[in-house]
Amino acid sequence: MLRRAGRSSVLLPRAVGLVLAAALLAPACAPRRGPSSVPRPPTPERPLERGVASWYGQRFHGQRTASGERFDMHGLTAAHPTLPFGTLVEVRNLENGRAVVVRINDRGPSVAGRIIDLSYAAALRLGLVDAGLARVALYLAE
Repeated sequence: MLRRAGRSSVLLPRAVGLVLAAALLAPACAPRRGPSSVPRPPTPERPLERGVASWYGQRFHGQRTASGERFDMHGLTAAHPTLPFGTLVEVRNLENGRAVVVRINDRGPSVAGRIIDLSYAAALRLGLVDAGLARVALYLAE
């Protein structure tokens, strides 16, 4: 680019200085993220989710799940709205302390306010078959 001598040559260093100043000040002027806005990974002390679990069994036994496999009410599986199929999740019953590891193979629950639908076998191990519902915490299983 050709420049004429004169006033434009004086403005160029000033413009470069303004661009550099803006670049240096941008991080300082950016909104700060507090500890609550930064997502933290789940740990044994920090669950993925807490909420209400329910279970499903005989009525759906043998039907296709959202992952394409047949639902087995005697297997340790579960339905979750967003976790990838095949994810192993430890479900802890907050009311009695029991825990079970299940594999996500379906989508659900279809009832608002619930975070996971467990197979009959998983619900039996957690002690929630009779009640039908229980408060639980979900953790990524290793």
